Amino acid sequence: MLKTGLWILGLYASYACLLFFLQRSVIFPRFLTAPSTETETLPAGIERVWINASFGKVESYLMLPEKGAGTRKVPVVIFAHGNAERIDFWPQELKPFIHLGVGLFLIEYPGYGRSEGAPSQRSIIEVFDKGFEFLIGRADVDPNRIILFGRSLGGGAACALAEKRPVRALILMSTFISIRSFAARYLFPPFLIRDPFDNLAVIRKFKGPVLIVHGSHDEVIPYRHGKILYELASLKELITYNAGHNDCPPDWSVFWKDVERFLRRFDLIPT
Repeated sequence: MLKTGLWILGLYASYACLLFFLQRSVIFPRFLTAPSTETETLPAGIERVWINASFGKVESYLMLPEKGAGTRKVPVVIFAHGNAERIDFWPQELKPFIHLGVGLFLIEYPGYGRSEGAPSQRSIIEVFDKGFEFLIGRADVDPNRIILFGRSLGGGAACALAEKRPVRALILMSTFISIRSFAARYLFPPFLIRDPFDNLAVIRKFKGPVLIVHGSHDEVIPYRHGKILYELASLKELITYNAGHNDCPPDWSVFWKDVERFLRRFDLIPT
């Protein structure tokens, strides 16, 4: 029995060691996205901004509403996408923010698309922090109305930035309480998670408005994650859709009405 126990323990140790070194390829499956070209032409209305990080350049897209007669600064949404996506996928889908008079800043993850470096919690936080610094330094951006929008893994990037910087509000779509909460699913010790993204700890301390959007039958990040985040937020709203993970929201026209109502409720967009 002792030999059997040692054999089982050895197999588990080998499994845990393998998963420790492979976990970032699971959390950040960047190679699942379609290859990108170095000279991809951007549609009108999108400004490409290169963020200079310690490990290289990271791409981002900035979209701002057309300037009116006045010189009023505009609020801006910083968007963080899911783990098997790129910023290229989102400008058209998120363009309604522009129609609401809100700018949009899409920041890529290190190692994704045309960006240098490798993805990790540390490198992502560095890039988003530098992106925030760039954004609030612009004369046409209202630094007091920066909104963070994270989808799936992007909720971790958004919450990590909210912990470091004074942002006005958070929108979290199909987002988890922490990466460590998934460790039991893989029989993996939580303390060996290299990129924990503890959203729960951030939400407990965040005092601004929080909008939680989640599918009721999300098969990747269970609905209970969204419920827990909602329950711990201070100023909050929960929108539940009859959807899974990748089809949330099921109707974008409904989603935009819900988002606009939330933004107006907390005076986050121009009137």
